[in-house]
Amino acid sequence: MIFGCGYLGRRVAKAWIETGYEVLAVTRTQKNAESFRESGIQPIVADICNFDSLATLPTVDLVLYAVGFDRNSGQSHEEVMCGGLKNVLSKINGRTSRFIYVSSTSVFGQSEGEWVDESSACHPTQPGGRDCLEAERLIWEYFPNRDKPNAIVLRLAGIYGPERILSRMESIKAGLSVAGRGDSWLNLIHVDDAVSAVRACEKKGTSFETYVAVDDRPILRSEYYGLLAELVGGPTPVFKPEEATTRGSGGLNKRCSNKKLREHLNWAPRFPTIETGLPASINSTTSP
Repeated sequence: MIFGCGYLGRRVAKAWIETGYEVLAVTRTQKNAESFRESGIQPIVADICNFDSLATLPTVDLVLYAVGFDRNSGQSHEEVMCGGLKNVLSKINGRTSRFIYVSSTSVFGQSEGEWVDESSACHPTQPGGRDCLEAERLIWEYFPNRDKPNAIVLRLAGIYGPERILSRMESIKAGLSVAGRGDSWLNLIHVDDAVSAVRACEKKGTSFETYVAVDDRPILRSEYYGLLAELVGGPTPVFKPEEATTRGSGGLNKRCSNKKLREHLNWAPRFPTIETGLPASINSTTSP
């Protein structure tokens, strides 16, 4: 059962269905429910922020919780990310044996270009990172028994892929400036590799462990936007350090390591760097 069956969740659902699993997904809208049915996903119409609507959740083998913040929900970021999770955790008691929570590398607050991994201190500087860290705490608080259910936290870097970079492509083609510094670090993962990281946790993950999922090489923002401009035929990007970025700290951010995921779960990204992942994403986005 998937909570948050969006950009990542739908792809995980597709992989599970192709494997032969029965997949259910929770959604607030009938429109999404119909779309799920057409994709072979069994919808459950409920709202994680409405405790009573979760009363009839079924018993399942595994729960993937990949909820992102929806500005159309009418709820605050904290209400969705933490309050909604509390509701779900209360309702699934005894109804699943495995729980994978998709968190974010935004829980790390390092800002001087440090390398970070699962053992690094977490002092997030942004609201989203703070809510993710609180959600992780709720997971471990609710699942104190390390044997049942099997609970895992997967911290994903910034996901990119087909259709996810369309607005960036258009702005770069138009020669629009980029807010923030060009010498700050980006940690990314292609959506296909995010799916395979979820599958690795499903198949080989150790209960009560945290894993960081990111590609093999952090990159500077100037490198990312420079390659994007080259691929779409846009001018060399101009950065405006005086303008605040909408994501990240805007400074020399952390560099995330995937060593644990690679070594413990035998995971390897299909797109280890943006040199392969970005062209593949653009080709998929622009194909008819």
